[in-house]
Amino acid sequence: MSKTVLLVDDDSAVCEALAQTLELANLTCITAGAFVVAADHISAQFDGVIISDIRMPGRDGFHLLSHVRRIDPDLPVILLTGEGDIPMAVKAMGEGAFGFLEKPCAANELLAVVERALKTRALVLENRELRQMVDHGDPASRMLYGSSEQAQGLRRHVRRVAQAQGDVMIAGAQGTGISKVAEVIHLCSLRSKRPFIKRAAHDLDAAALAAAYDEGEGGSLFIDEISRLPAQSQLALAETLDGAPATRLIAGSTLDLSQELEAGRFHADLYYRLNVMPVRIPTLAERPEDIPVLFHRYVALAAEQSGQPAPLITPQLEAALMARDWPGNARALMTEAMRFVMGMTENDKQGQVDETLGLVAHLAQIEQSLIEGALRRAGGQASEAARVLKLPRKTFYDKCARYAIKPEDFRL
Repeated sequence: MSKTVLLVDDDSAVCEALAQTLELANLTCITAGAFVVAADHISAQFDGVIISDIRMPGRDGFHLLSHVRRIDPDLPVILLTGEGDIPMAVKAMGEGAFGFLEKPCAANELLAVVERALKTRALVLENRELRQMVDHGDPASRMLYGSSEQAQGLRRHVRRVAQAQGDVMIAGAQGTGISKVAEVIHLCSLRSKRPFIKRAAHDLDAAALAAAYDEGEGGSLFIDEISRLPAQSQLALAETLDGAPATRLIAGSTLDLSQELEAGRFHADLYYRLNVMPVRIPTLAERPEDIPVLFHRYVALAAEQSGQPAPLITPQLEAALMARDWPGNARALMTEAMRFVMGMTENDKQGQVDETLGLVAHLAQIEQSLIEGALRRAGGQASEAARVLKLPRKTFYDKCARYAIKPEDFRL
């Protein structure tokens, strides 16, 4: 919640006294002696509130209220009234003023009204941001691809974690897009307008860590491969988090931090702080149905970047891609898409259509490729392969028999 107050009063003594009261309450006060000065600070993006005297030479408090209402009807304006101005202030309330105070006003009355106004303003801006996400698609929808249950679950979890505002630990295999998920968490949070700072852990000493926190104030700091953070920096980071910094920490790791903790290579306090809101990114092997979705997006992106036409992606190619293990996950699939666009793939024949085959034969080829790929990833365990393909066990075995596939041939 913002703590900014725009104070408008032509009486410098009154203005100074009110500003002092506000600043003693840890509020940020911007003072203006006239409407023309205050107008420079008023916008629909202003996240604070306005306090204005009614009686001022030239353009008075009513003019200011009317100006604010035109720019943003939801921006709270609190009017200050003299002894004889109360009927005038009541009229102003009917025209949209948030409230009014009679001068001289007690500090507790002033601060109570200002606090209510600031909370109201924060809620209005938060709701606007949420509506904008719904209207235009939130960052999780735009940046995290896939239609599988795992992909949908990841997007839901990322949104919940983003709104919770606590420190976050993101775990995933190489190439799963840890950095991208970190950015999405930042963009889905109320800190999205503040800095998003990225740092590699391996060369981050205590001084560099402190500087990164300062640079990201009010926003988020992403530390990649947190397990490689030097021991002294781990201690410094744990102490920083104990101080409730203004910058949110988002950490990423391709290693299992619990094993690093057991081996004595990771600070215990830091581990338990980060493990409150963990996010795990599923591998492509866990969601093979997302591979064609991702590949189509990556091919379109590669074609746009290279100025090349996007080649035809056939069902045979999709099936061949789904049958592969992809230990490099999304990063490796992206590289494959770039090679495909440039005509450099080694498996071009997988994308070619045999015109002598009918539709049934084409579908059979695809089905066989999918079954073999699932068995390969499952190490020959037929039950696991059937589960991944969402097939009853009997149906799975029937299809294996049809294509002369022996699960034991895929056992490690």
